[in-house]
Amino acid sequence: MTARTRVTVLGVTGSIGMQTCDVIRRYPEQFELVGMTAGKSLKIRELRSEFPAARVATRHAVDPDIPAGADAVAAVAGSGADIVVVAIPGMDALAPALAAIDGGSDLALASKEVLVVGGTHVMERAAAAGVTVYPVDSEHSAIWQCLRGEVREDVVRIILTASGGAFRDYSASELAHVTVEDALRHPTWNMGVKVTVDSASMMNKALEMIEAHHLFHMPMDAIDVVVHRQSIDHSMIELADGGVLAALSVPDMRLPIALALNRGRRLPGVIPSLSWDTVPLLQFEPIDTHRYPAIELARHAGRDPSGGRACVLNAANEVAVEAFCEGSLRFIDIVPLVAKTIDSLQDHAPAGIGDLIMLDSTARQVARTLVQSMHGVG
Repeated sequence: MTARTRVTVLGVTGSIGMQTCDVIRRYPEQFELVGMTAGKSLKIRELRSEFPAARVATRHAVDPDIPAGADAVAAVAGSGADIVVVAIPGMDALAPALAAIDGGSDLALASKEVLVVGGTHVMERAAAAGVTVYPVDSEHSAIWQCLRGEVREDVVRIILTASGGAFRDYSASELAHVTVEDALRHPTWNMGVKVTVDSASMMNKALEMIEAHHLFHMPMDAIDVVVHRQSIDHSMIELADGGVLAALSVPDMRLPIALALNRGRRLPGVIPSLSWDTVPLLQFEPIDTHRYPAIELARHAGRDPSGGRACVLNAANEVAVEAFCEGSLRFIDIVPLVAKTIDSLQDHAPAGIGDLIMLDSTARQVARTLVQSMHGVG
């Protein structure tokens, strides 16, 4: 009998974490859950009862029997599982991801901030440790699938698809008055608050552009975005001869999760097949960069070889989204605030992870100051 793949899930109580548990339950002969972490959700108690052999930690104390704190989470991440699913939202994912790499574990990466912030430094550290980074985002998984078997020199463009988010049909005047509840009504996916707001502003796609730049070693100018409302084509690659390859499936995150956990090998019946008699007409629309300025802002940030601008973009966006959710910033001010923060710190050129962490802190301070000077929700 082939040994099962030992899996640790960082952020186990979130959407990706819970769906990863679903995959592990469905294929017990393939996978074994050996570690899991959470932020502060009490759901981890139930999961601990279900998976008693798994090592457990939380970022914040929720149970006296569960180790808590950043060091406890990093210890679970670095405990040597075969593969570690990184599904912690935001900048908090970076340190545990690095701990997993240092522990010799492959990464199944759902937290795009790890590469948006860490970029070249993370990929080089993974390569030096003999660790592979597998994408879990549906878009990057689609690109990964399309690239297999192709000569990389023949790939001239990556095309990320975007649903358009909750406000894809709103007018500019309507956007000035949207609420948090409006932003969280995503037309396709059931995701966490931060990523759903990012989807509405298209900042989620902006972060994905930078992540794709690092994952697939593509120049920022060779990464584009198109709006695809049906969320059936998950992304595409364009080849030198003019051909385009796409990865299509029903919108279900269990497919990219299972593919990453199994290191690219297919498992039977992970998700329902497309029913061609009910598949809607597939439509694609060019991205309106005036309506969605996050796209060109990401291109500008991703071109910085030091990774400084991308680090600032991510930090400022986290602050802006938090301010919007608290009611102290309008939705339409999220991306302008990020752009102003980048302009304020454009001369920073971090030399390593330590510098990036310091720049992240500085960018958050600048962004919080800018929040005070911009319009509140009226």
